[in-house]
Amino acid sequence: RHQGTSELRLALFVLQYRGIAEAAAALLAIFSLLSVWRRETRLARGLAVAATTVVLGSAALSRVNVYEQMFHPVNSPAFETAQATKLRNAEKVLAIHVGDTARAYPVRSISYHHIVNDVVGGVPIAATY
Repeated sequence: RHQGTSELRLALFVLQYRGIAEAAAALLAIFSLLSVWRRETRLARGLAVAATTVVLGSAALSRVNVYEQMFHPVNSPAFETAQATKLRNAEKVLAIHVGDTARAYPVRSISYHHIVNDVVGGVPIAATY
């Protein structure tokens, strides 16, 4: 089913307060570790350290946008003439025409980057799919 208003409202709420929740979880993990450290055995301390490490590591990793790390836009695309290209006839492209300038961005070439920043006919564009 499609995302509705209530799901979007919940997602925005979580996005707004995620930092507070992460900080609270990190502090709770640290206080729990200190509590266990004073009273428990070496094994319990080791398990508490491992659990705290998982919580703190998860909190840190939740702040990283994996897609920003993996996918980098193409900022200076290279072009060939239509006659010189080795595209198959059925290959999908994103095409744009501004003024006297036309460009085609092969989907398979930009599938890793997901976005191409370019200037076409003097107009800055962002080609994406």
